[in-house]
Amino acid sequence: MGHTSLEKIIALQKKTPHIRNLCILAHVDHGGNEYLINLIDSPGHVDFSSEVSTAVRLCDGAIVVVDAVEGVCPQTQVVLRQAWLENIRPVLVINKIDRLIVELKLTSQEAYTHLQKILEQVNAVTGSLFTSKVLEERAEKDAEAQSSCTENGSGDQVYDWSAGLEETDDSDLYFSPDRGNVVFASAIDGWGFSIHQFAEMYSQKMGIRSSVLLKTLWGDFYLNAKAKKIMKGAQSKGKKPLFVQLVLDNIWSMYDAVVTRRDKEKVEKMVTSLGLKVMSRDLRHSDPKVLLSAICSQWLPVSQAVLSMVCEKLPSPAEISAERVEKLMSVGARRFDSLPEQTQELKKAFLDCSADETAPVIVFVSKMFAVDSKALPQNKQRPLTQEEIAQRREQARQRHAERQAANQSAESPGSALSVKTAVEEDNKEHFVAFARVYSGVLRKGQKVFVLGPKYDPSLALRLPEGCSAADVLPSVPHMACCTVDSLYLLMGRELEELDEVPTGNVLGIGGMEEFILKSATISTSPSCPPFTPLNFEATPIVRVAVEPKHPSEMPKLVRGMRLLNQADPCAEVFAKIEISASKPIIPFRETVIRPPKVDMVNEDMGKQQKVAVIHQVKEEQTKYPEGVQVDSTGLVTLTTPNKMATVGVRAIPLPEEVTRLLEDNVELIRTMEQFSLFVWEDKTLDINQKILENIQEFKVKLESNLQGRKWRGAVERIWAFGPRRCGPNILLNSVEGYRRPSVWQCLEREKETEKAEIRDFDNSIASGFQLATLSGPMCEELLMGVCFSVETWDMKLSAPLAQQDSIDEDSRAAEPNIDNQNESSDTHETNTSSASSNRSRSGAEAAGSSVDCYGPFSGQLIAAMKEACRYAFQAKPQRLMAAMYTCEIMATAEVLGRVYAVLSKREGRVLQEEMKEGTDMFIIKAVLPVAESFGFADEIRKRTSGLASPQLVFSHWEVISSDPFWVPTTEEEYLHFGEKADSSNQALKYMNAVRRRKGLYVEEKIVEHAEKQRTLSKNK
Repeated sequence: MGHTSLEKIIALQKKTPHIRNLCILAHVDHGGNEYLINLIDSPGHVDFSSEVSTAVRLCDGAIVVVDAVEGVCPQTQVVLRQAWLENIRPVLVINKIDRLIVELKLTSQEAYTHLQKILEQVNAVTGSLFTSKVLEERAEKDAEAQSSCTENGSGDQVYDWSAGLEETDDSDLYFSPDRGNVVFASAIDGWGFSIHQFAEMYSQKMGIRSSVLLKTLWGDFYLNAKAKKIMKGAQSKGKKPLFVQLVLDNIWSMYDAVVTRRDKEKVEKMVTSLGLKVMSRDLRHSDPKVLLSAICSQWLPVSQAVLSMVCEKLPSPAEISAERVEKLMSVGARRFDSLPEQTQELKKAFLDCSADETAPVIVFVSKMFAVDSKALPQNKQRPLTQEEIAQRREQARQRHAERQAANQSAESPGSALSVKTAVEEDNKEHFVAFARVYSGVLRKGQKVFVLGPKYDPSLALRLPEGCSAADVLPSVPHMACCTVDSLYLLMGRELEELDEVPTGNVLGIGGMEEFILKSATISTSPSCPPFTPLNFEATPIVRVAVEPKHPSEMPKLVRGMRLLNQADPCAEVFAKIEISASKPIIPFRETVIRPPKVDMVNEDMGKQQKVAVIHQVKEEQTKYPEGVQVDSTGLVTLTTPNKMATVGVRAIPLPEEVTRLLEDNVELIRTMEQFSLFVWEDKTLDINQKILENIQEFKVKLESNLQGRKWRGAVERIWAFGPRRCGPNILLNSVEGYRRPSVWQCLEREKETEKAEIRDFDNSIASGFQLATLSGPMCEELLMGVCFSVETWDMKLSAPLAQQDSIDEDSRAAEPNIDNQNESSDTHETNTSSASSNRSRSGAEAAGSSVDCYGPFSGQLIAAMKEACRYAFQAKPQRLMAAMYTCEIMATAEVLGRVYAVLSKREGRVLQEEMKEGTDMFIIKAVLPVAESFGFADEIRKRTSGLASPQLVFSHWEVISSDPFWVPTTEEEYLHFGEKADSSNQALKYMNAVRRRKGLYVEEKIVEHAEKQRTLSKNK
């Protein structure tokens, strides 16, 4: 495959059906047709799955590469899932087949069985994704049918027990060699093939039609030599399958002759029979792999096999499916049907993939990447003309004369400054947007709209009809107008400048760094929606604080961090200054649990007698300040400093299922809060019917998980979620006689319900709860899985206080009307305007005065509520929650013990261990705390001499069972742990580390006995 000229590539860009967007640019001649293949390579390690996400969005197909020895790894499943979510078609390459011959020394028959199992594993992953999709669609249809039955009033309903899998055609989803979407390869030896190549080859030699061979080369078929027929039932009759006999045996004999036995005569016969030309130096080479590569790269070239499969089996940009278009255009939980009419009309432009002048330009930018200014085409060195050479010579002479004059006068600060500025300008990084054109033709110098991820296309309805980016338009949130500075063709590391790029092509756009942070949608139509955000499989969990060693270099670090945020590569690339980085900042969560029934030595606590506690830690901890009362049930009653309000709060641990449910539905909770805020401000917010159904389902799940006497009616009494109004903690309204507006208002808007009234300072209680859940008492980390129930709330407001807290200064002389239950709107933000607060109190308006919910008393109530929540939290058994990684390790049996030793040393827990069929490898699945994961991969490689390598992915939060404040209280604990109980407490170690990092007080003894150490001699 030779070098292709730029003119030829530009011509091919205009032939949309002959473009294949996969992933380095190549030009292929295939069957008389010329194809343009955009090949975007993405790293395979699980740590770089975000790079896979950015690549997958711009493609129509994907080549999934699987190791023939290791089979389906965790990252293979992640890649297949990402391809599935983006609705792109994958093809399979099973690589490293040479390892089956050279390393594992399998026979051709054993290798065939092994390859079958790998195909089954890959298809099982695809099948599970397909099944879950079908079942989801079936559930949606059932819900719609049920609602229609309810509306029609027909009580008789016949339930269909079929899951919908029988009617759905899934034949095109799976990988099978006879369909042509699988290539077997050894990239290191330069060979690869699909069974199509062997079918064509043997159809001429054996006189059997290639269509018959295509169906029978892979499967349970064998060749009956006597009858000269292909028969079924190779396995039952103990015959060699056709694939082994005609394909694998030839490859195995090639390796045997060239690599194992080095039989020159046999090699020469094979080369002659295949009609190949091998250079004599390759035949004489001491390394047999060189000869093998020379033969195989001519006989079965891997490039031809893969690129033929790509051209035949993967779709062109013009074949984009309607389902994928709707998915790309539906932002968040909004359905395609709910988008404005002008926006829905753009679907036709996507499907047509037209390069006409009238077609709207739609481009998606998936990432920004940094390019050195010297690599830009306009800055590249090019051959100079004679006139330019003469001109440069003259300029050099002038500079030399100026430099000599400056040295003589010894006054050259200005020239030095100009030289420095020029150097800095040369070293400046430029950003290029990595993008794809989905519709129209993008031209250099064209005016376009840049639409951010939060842009709402319904706002375009307010703009003049037929407006363009060149017009003077009013400001619209998350929309900017800009001119396309430059267009680039991405040729590996090289960039070639273009004047225009038609639809279906991948390109680079220059000059967008001021308008795009990470990803964006570019269009000439303001009614174009922003594309759905990228699907990132990995969750970032660890933070690091950095600061420059020399404060004067802070601007460089700030610039470096900005560039890092925009492009997400290595930090050293941008800020070449000395930096001091903190140890990784590991996040924890704080929670409460039910009182444990067993002590630290697993003895039943109910049957034991408590003994005197020598350490007074618990007693010191239970000393509460004045104004705080705690009863035996854990109810904390706290009074504000001005004695005007009393709050009673109780902390209750939430069931684990509820915590998980709250975490999974953050977006729905945020939508509910937004609706409540709109209601409070007398505005309306239209919520899609689909989202309302999801909220209703979320509410039903909450009710089903909160069962029991203490949770009766709890879902209806939810006051707020926290922290940040959408977290996994709940504030419950258990105040007798106080019925406030529900958080489920969006579900009740169609029903005629009794209007609930809101008390003054209701917002202060919610704000105190938000602050309490934002930083817990143990080490100022977020709370998780805690329910705070407000059981009493009494206020004794005096007239002077009400006058002091009055909003209107003119109304201070009037007697304020204090009515705690005279509010009729829901408050959810502490910074809501006081005007909104006044609108909600009809009685107060009549009296000409109202209570100021944002005055000094409000602050006291917020602080009192926060402290009450913290003391209520401390009144229950407290625990830390650690972030956990799931860890998959592949190791041989010899090093299994060492792997387990490293895991147990780092507080890991093995979940599953299984042996990989056909190999001596074990797959170990374990969980490991994030706090213990640093240096884990290096340690496990060192201990196992590189035979085991782990892959870590964030999984969940887990409660650390040990109590950080534990001291021995029972006889058994004293006997087991001793009087001091100074054995290591993992939870205490984590808690003190976080407190020390945050500059909080850490209670620890540095010296216990300050007496001189004595060395006792041993008895000999």
